[in-house]
Amino acid sequence: MAVTKEQVESTLNSKLNPSHLVISPFPSHVYAGDCLIFFFSEVIDTSGGCGASFAIEIVSEQFEGKRLLERHRIVNAALVEEMKQIHALSITKAFTPDQWKQQQAQESQPTA
Repeated sequence: MAVTKEQVESTLNSKLNPSHLVISPFPSHVYAGDCLIFFFSEVIDTSGGCGASFAIEIVSEQFEGKRLLERHRIVNAALVEEMKQIHALSITKAFTPDQWKQQQAQESQPTA
């Protein structure tokens, strides 16, 4: 049976306790590298529904003091069972809550 977005959401919520997690449908003809995601955290099924490819943006306090590679490893470790059936996982962003707030503040500032 294929991995669903709901399974990925449930696992990340229980293991990483992200600030916010949103599941959104995503057209199968758009690749993960083309995603622009503007939520605290989002899991996108980029497989066209077969559950083999996901793009994730996540904000978690567990990333405090960790480098980007360590953050990706934390997400991969949280999804260890799901990864057995996932073909591709793109972690587009892995932020701490403070980094997320900083980014949001910068984006909300008017440009001159």
